[in-house]
Formats: sequence, C-alpha cells, structure tokens
Amino acid sequence: MTMRSKIKLAGVIIWTQNFKKMSSFYIDVLGLYPKTSRDNFINFEWNNLKLSISVHENVKNLSKDPFRIMINLELEDILVMYHDLLSKGVEFIRKPEEESWGLVASFYDPDRNIIQLIQNHKIN
Repeated sequence: MTMRSKIKLAGVIIWTQNFKKMSSFYIDVLGLYPKTSRDNFINFEWNNLKLSISVHENVKNLSKDPFRIMINLELEDILVMYHDLLSKGVEFIRKPEEESWGLVASFYDPDRNIIQLIQNHKIN
C-alpha cells in the first residue's frame, strides 16, 4: 500500500469574520444540523467528513475569489432544495442544469463563497 492511498479528505473549514450570519445561513437556510457548536465555531459532520465554520483573525470581508474553491453538497432532489432556497432569498448563480453525471446548481453563501448542490443520476 502506498502512502498516497492512505490519504482521504477529512473536512473543510470556512473561515469568516461574519460567524453569526454564516452559521445562521448553514443552519436556518440550508437546514444542516450541527454536531458541535461553540462561540465562533460550528461543525457539521457526515460519517467522517466534517464541514466547519469558524472565525479567523486574518480573514476580512467577503471572498475575493469565490470561484477558487466550491463546496459540493449532494442531495437526492435538487429541484425541491432549489425552490426552497429561492423562497428564502438565496442568490443562485447557476440554476439547476443537467450534466452527463446528474444535476448541478450553484449559489453564494453570506461570505460570497460558492456552494454547489449536486444530484447524481441513480444507477439501476
């Protein structure tokens, strides 16, 4: 077994100066359930994969290059989530579109990071 085969993604941290607005968006708008929540830190977890939001003293203002990294959230019905988020005022930059592998839609979070919804085709 090579060293590279032992590496796997453990998680992603979104650093912000706008913790209250960001955590509210991920909980109240996206409907994610925190596994851990403290002052200036919140963590969501799926199996062993973690998405965290926290305050960092060197992060200021909105994301200046939101296309650099996109966080993909997989779900079963992208159209239901798309209409729910639209009704909550979420700004989509890509409406649900068909790709060869499934559907994708993209929107901004409060810090102008791009989040993508992913619905893979079901294989029978």
